[in-house]
Amino acid sequence: MRSGCDHYSRSSEADETKWGAQMADDPTEGAEGTAVRVALWRALHVQVDQAPHVLDDELGLRLAAPDDAWRNRPDMNPESTRWFRAGIVARARFVEDLVTEQADQGVAQYVILGAGLDTFAQRRPEVASRLRVFEVDQPGPQAWKRRRLDELGLGIPDWLRLVPVDFEDGTWWEKLLAAGFESDRPSVVVSTGVTLYLSEEANATTLRQVAQLAPASTFASTFLLPSELMDDDLRPGFEAAEKGARAAGTPFISFSTPAEMVASALHAGFHGAQHVSATTLNERYFADRTDGLQAARGEELLVATT
Repeated sequence: MRSGCDHYSRSSEADETKWGAQMADDPTEGAEGTAVRVALWRALHVQVDQAPHVLDDELGLRLAAPDDAWRNRPDMNPESTRWFRAGIVARARFVEDLVTEQADQGVAQYVILGAGLDTFAQRRPEVASRLRVFEVDQPGPQAWKRRRLDELGLGIPDWLRLVPVDFEDGTWWEKLLAAGFESDRPSVVVSTGVTLYLSEEANATTLRQVAQLAPASTFASTFLLPSELMDDDLRPGFEAAEKGARAAGTPFISFSTPAEMVASALHAGFHGAQHVSATTLNERYFADRTDGLQAARGEELLVATT
């Protein structure tokens, strides 16, 4: 499973091909390349986009610790990746706003599926410390992240639990419970940049499991649209990325329309479900900007409640 990932680019054909070939590789040992890419895009937003910033996160850059030439990578071109950089920070901000809102209403558990280099716990301790936060991810990358948090002097506070799992083997739920998660208490569960790598059955199983949580729980997940529904500007980069992912042995598996995702959530047992579009995110986070920064339609959000 890939963690918090995104594989889009609008670079030239040559750059797209090069980028696709590099998708599974990253010089930072132990971290998944896709998770590192997301962390670098979040930092790039702070460094090259005008204020106000949708998300202020350069901590992921510190965790990843790439070489000094990281901004010269084809997938870090400020202009050609601006649509997708915007999508990354918008979805992260949406999730953090949701978690903060739910914490204010008394929800006390937050689960991040495929956490990657998520830095909410370190950047927002005023909110996170009011919760029990569970970061769920693959064992290797998570062990690396634990080491990096220690090396940076950040450590692992008592309210943060790192839960190593294999999502495809069906045991992640049991391991989450073993880590102290209480399924009878309202929770927020989030999965971003994950569903496209999992089988339809694995995604359906996740929906069914989360739908059984206590009433007033919320599930937020990104999903990838079929290519014919994507913005025209997005499609060439997506097709190059899909080719690279397939060559790297991590193909994109699952695609859904908004109607299909909402129907799947309701079928799984959720009380309510809604589609949060890129248009909605743009209206919420990019209105009145003078630089034209906006997210492109391609990766959308589902929000479902028990």
